Amino acid sequence: MRTVSLLLAAALLCAACSIGNREPLDLATTTSVQNSGLLDDLLPHFTQATVRVHAAGSGRALAMLSDDVVDVAVSHAPETEARALREEPTWAYRKFAYNHFVVVGPKNDPADVRHAADVVDAFRRIAAAPVTFVSRGDGSGTHEREQILWDTAGVKPPSDRLLTSGRGMAITLRQAAERQGYTLSDEATFWQFEQQLDLTVVLERDPRLVNTYAVVYARHNDKAARFAQWLTRGAGRQRVGDFRVQGRPAFTLWPGGCPDEQPQNLPCRAATK
Repeated sequence: MRTVSLLLAAALLCAACSIGNREPLDLATTTSVQNSGLLDDLLPHFTQATVRVHAAGSGRALAMLSDDVVDVAVSHAPETEARALREEPTWAYRKFAYNHFVVVGPKNDPADVRHAADVVDAFRRIAAAPVTFVSRGDGSGTHEREQILWDTAGVKPPSDRLLTSGRGMAITLRQAAERQGYTLSDEATFWQFEQQLDLTVVLERDPRLVNTYAVVYARHNDKAARFAQWLTRGAGRQRVGDFRVQGRPAFTLWPGGCPDEQPQNLPCRAATK
């Protein structure tokens, strides 16, 4: 019996050593994926490597990949992704999920965004009203979309009402709440912090607010390729689809059969399984 116990203890010790000695995988990821809570739910189930997370805006995450600081990046900034892919022809790229951006603001909605015809009209109303807009200002995917919307609107608030956070989505939301101002957020992060904020969604579901997520890595990096395969085609894919925030699906899986290898790709109506 003592021999059996010793053998069992040795086996458990070896298993623990094996887990502890797994080769690390460095992942640079948009802060919205981290702030939503997805990574805490997802990464413990990837058993082929120990994932070390570096949370940054999408632009910074892609720069870290280019500088070989990380093995793989998760991004939601299509225009920045397109530029990066032109500069890095050895990179592989695949969309794996999407959700939506939302415009959030004070519950009394002083800019009357709720009655806007669309998101561009919403931004024009915010620019015209005596209210604050808090910008990410950090080269993130959210900041990229915000800049596109301001450019399309053809107007911006004056500098004293357009504040730059320079921080992640969670802190930007808190700053908007403190100022009783407006901001653009991914819906999953807003839901995660909604109960802590005196803010509400004032505009959503405009086609310009579709928010796509992609995994990017160098093709020669085998461990990054295994992670991407797990995330987009393996067991990780379903965990993304099953993830909930406040009981709501935080991400929609990229529909099977839809093109997914270019930043400009958008979800199509193909089957999701």
